[in-house]
Amino acid sequence: MSASRLSKSIQNAKVALLFYFLNLVLQFFSRKIFLDYLGSEVLGLNTTAQNLLGFLNLAELGIGSAVAYNLYKPIYENNKQAINDIVSIQGWLYRRVACVVIAGSCILMCFFPWIFAKAHVPLWYTYATFIALLIGALLSYFVNYKLIVLSADQKEYKITYCTQGVKIAKVLLQILAIMTLPNGYVYWIALEVIMAVVSSVILNRTLKKVYPWLCPVIENGKKLELAYPSIIRKTKQIFFHKIGSFVLYQTSPLVIYAYASLTLVAIYGNYMLIVTAVTSLMNALLKGLNAGVGNLVAEGNKKKIKSVFWQLTTLKMWLASVVCFAFYMLGHPFIKLWVGEEYLMSQSAFLVLLVITFIQLSRTNDIFINAYGLFQDVWAPVAEASLNLGFSILLGSHYGLTGILCGVLLSLLTIICIWKPYFLYWKGFKESAWEYVLLYLKKILLLLLVFVVVVRICFHFMDLPADTYLQWLAYAICTVLLYSGVSLGIFYLFDVSLRSAVKRFYQIFVAKFVRSEK
Repeated sequence: MSASRLSKSIQNAKVALLFYFLNLVLQFFSRKIFLDYLGSEVLGLNTTAQNLLGFLNLAELGIGSAVAYNLYKPIYENNKQAINDIVSIQGWLYRRVACVVIAGSCILMCFFPWIFAKAHVPLWYTYATFIALLIGALLSYFVNYKLIVLSADQKEYKITYCTQGVKIAKVLLQILAIMTLPNGYVYWIALEVIMAVVSSVILNRTLKKVYPWLCPVIENGKKLELAYPSIIRKTKQIFFHKIGSFVLYQTSPLVIYAYASLTLVAIYGNYMLIVTAVTSLMNALLKGLNAGVGNLVAEGNKKKIKSVFWQLTTLKMWLASVVCFAFYMLGHPFIKLWVGEEYLMSQSAFLVLLVITFIQLSRTNDIFINAYGLFQDVWAPVAEASLNLGFSILLGSHYGLTGILCGVLLSLLTIICIWKPYFLYWKGFKESAWEYVLLYLKKILLLLLVFVVVVRICFHFMDLPADTYLQWLAYAICTVLLYSGVSLGIFYLFDVSLRSAVKRFYQIFVAKFVRSEK
């Protein structure tokens, strides 16, 4: 990856990281306020409504990913006409998707009295929450679709400034409304809609300033579609991958609710908030690299592509191991401090969630598969969804939450850990996948060794006095620094890819420092 691409990625990461920490504090505080003032039933309702909307958003079909793939080359060549044409097609397709989502929402809401029969909340809460979230989703189809150009052009930080800034203001106002006003949840819903509109206005003004020449004509979308057949072809392929992602991320709360209650959904949601927080941190650090990888693949230098692949894979595996170590050592104590002991997850379910989190955070193959446009393995997401949902339902009926999460894990091991790397090597690198197997197992063994050793050191020599947040924070800093230092040192000594990644970032840092001195 060239220095300019990496510099853009670092710029995106810096901005995303700033807003990540601001939003992280607000999310945990707002969830605590939500539980204290509105209760776990309303919180579980909110989570379930988001999952149902996620199901309807499957109608998006993966158009955004297909458009991003088709934009890499015209952006690299500065072909403004082609960019306008592609975005016009996106706008035309999104209009049709929005109509499907609206129709599906109307049908789904007819079944709300049955779906939420076990919920101990007013039924109008359900309708109001769902409609508010739906409006925000529809704005992305009607208004915000052009933002894909910023993302594909590695200017994600501009989107972050707009969306995250508005989000911070929204959450603060929602917290204030819940704490001080009667029927605070009504104001929470109203603010959800108002701030979605405000965010859309600001985003489009930013877009106009950066790309004044970007003027897509939605009415021409159908005609232009014939000139870019790969968009429709890739969209059809990506749709199946969207199904797999939806089942993985959205159906677990629905299955939990089917077997238990909204309260257990809230317990699961508390842990998932932590997982989502660290996932957002990883995205903040590394998401800006995605477009850079797309441009790198467009250049076609296979040696450089593979070098970047292993650097990124190693970096993500190491970061994922740090996160999972911290989650293992600090997750239960934090939940106990944050919302109370009654919201603790069983240890067996927690361990399975830990493995799922590592796999999700360390997956790199998808970035390169998307950059190569390799979406033709449409059977894979169908198999992943079938394994996920089938085993979650089967094992969930016998083992509860642990069984449901085991269903998720089985699907990840089969498709993400086995098939995806094989597919990338086969169709992308056009090489045998044995190299991947050997290098990946070596890295896993190194991480397991460090994990076991540091955990034993912490349990034997460091007590966990987690009676206050300050004590918890002090323990967290000590243990995470210990693990990070030991694991980074071991990886640097025994893994050439990490040494290359460290060298690359060091060169960028020195170059920036020299320029600032001048």
